[in-house]
Amino acid sequence: MERKNIISVIVILMFIALVLGLFNLEIIQGPKFRRLSDSNCIRLISQFGSRGNILDRNGQVIVDNTISYDVMILPQDLEDVNQVLALISRLIGVPAQELKKTFKNNFLSSSVPVTVAANIDLKSAILLGEHKIDQPAIIVVPKPLRHYPYGPLASHVIGYVNEIDRWRLTKLEDYGYKTKDIVGFGGVEEKYDYYLRQEEGGLSVEVNHRGKFTRVLGFEPPKNGKDVSLTLDLRIQKIAEEAMQGRKGSAILMDPYTGEILAMANFPNFNPSVFIGKRTRLIAGLFNDPDAPLVNRAVASSYPPASVFKIVLAAAGLELKKINTSTTFVCQGSTMVGARKYSCWETHGPQDIIQAIAHSCDVFFYKTGLLVGAQNIHDYALKLGLGHPAGFDLSGETSGFIPSPLWRKLNKFQNWYDGDTANLSIGQGDCLVSPLQAVILAAVFANRGYLVSPYIVKNVGGLDLSARRKKFSPVAFKKTTFDIVDSGLREVVSDDKGTANAMAALPVKVAGKTGTAQVPRGQTHAWFVGYFPYDKPKYAVCVFLEHGGPGHAAAVTAQQIIENMNKQGLI
Repeated sequence: MERKNIISVIVILMFIALVLGLFNLEIIQGPKFRRLSDSNCIRLISQFGSRGNILDRNGQVIVDNTISYDVMILPQDLEDVNQVLALISRLIGVPAQELKKTFKNNFLSSSVPVTVAANIDLKSAILLGEHKIDQPAIIVVPKPLRHYPYGPLASHVIGYVNEIDRWRLTKLEDYGYKTKDIVGFGGVEEKYDYYLRQEEGGLSVEVNHRGKFTRVLGFEPPKNGKDVSLTLDLRIQKIAEEAMQGRKGSAILMDPYTGEILAMANFPNFNPSVFIGKRTRLIAGLFNDPDAPLVNRAVASSYPPASVFKIVLAAAGLELKKINTSTTFVCQGSTMVGARKYSCWETHGPQDIIQAIAHSCDVFFYKTGLLVGAQNIHDYALKLGLGHPAGFDLSGETSGFIPSPLWRKLNKFQNWYDGDTANLSIGQGDCLVSPLQAVILAAVFANRGYLVSPYIVKNVGGLDLSARRKKFSPVAFKKTTFDIVDSGLREVVSDDKGTANAMAALPVKVAGKTGTAQVPRGQTHAWFVGYFPYDKPKYAVCVFLEHGGPGHAAAVTAQQIIENMNKQGLI
């Protein structure tokens, strides 16, 4: 009897345990398992939108998209994976071993398609499609791919696209970015990535317990990115890049009234399509190249401005009434500043302000600088757009640097001497200016008194941004100051002994200033900044040649650009 009671208790306990287990599965854990079941029977098949196009000011395409194709195989439909991979290898020309390795690395489950080859061409996609009946496991998926019809043209302005890195993902994951997303690096691609990037769509389908497709549950169409229109004129950009071929440096052309960048050429440059094809060796070469082909020298690099800085000295001296058109200094090839002799590059004899600008007489500007004073030179340089960022709409803009006695005292615990003022007066020493800042400086004298804010993006998705930008701020100089400096800059080109006299034969009148910057190693840097046509300026220009020799070399390059623009009716 006792044994029967024990057995009955055990049976009752087992029944209670079974009921509790069912209660737990159905009532307590039920919703969780239903969610897992639903997610297990739903598959998402992605469809890709197109990244926004990048256009020039006239609507010409600079960057667009082309259709590429990815090859995928569905493991659950495979009878012999090696046979299928061998067929794909033969048709697209990729070694079977490489396909096997890719298949193994990308495999998630038998019901999820596995990408085995990416970015194949249309011909290969058609050949694979012809085998769809015999090999239903093969799936060919179209995918938009960045396309650069002009190769490296304007590459530093455009930037490039690549798979998102860990640093960017950490910053952007809250904005919907995820692992393996394609994002912009550098230039417009990076700064306006949020607008350019597409939104992924696709099919939501139901599969049975074996992973077989049963029905379509829904469809979310992909969304294309927004187009971005630039202020660049492709015709001028091509001319500038052709003139800069084989040289290291930058050439910028800008509307001196609006600040619109019409051309921004940098050399050495790079082909953004290298990153699309993931050509590892070529990409590594770009990053390891000592000539830094990925750096936008026009915006992100600064250099001693040399004699270009004499424009600042002339304006400061005239505004502070330290000099006027009657002021003459005699250049005997050098002058003493304290106990040290400071040389000029030539013996010019008596020089007034206009002649000193035209002939780039160092002695005149040594003496003018000492009259003006270092702090005033610093302050006037800042008024003319140097020593601080211009607020350009691409990342990485450098502020340049204009030293002052106060900076020297606070940062180096050193005194400032007259020799430092002399060096600063001719744009040497610690003074640094970017090519973008130099073209802004030229624009102030082209438009007679306005410091423009340069920009390169005109509109995004049809929304005009130019009206929202800060156009300019006035530079409150006397009219006579602009007139005198303007006359000097014209003489640089028109005077027989002007430092840019090589440009005198141009059919277009040009005003400007050359510069030859001394550097610790290698050849000097060459500068030319100016504007044209002289009577009614339409363009401000800066040509900078890194280790390019004397300023005359930069003037010759600028001459080529202006000459070709004139031939094409762009002036």
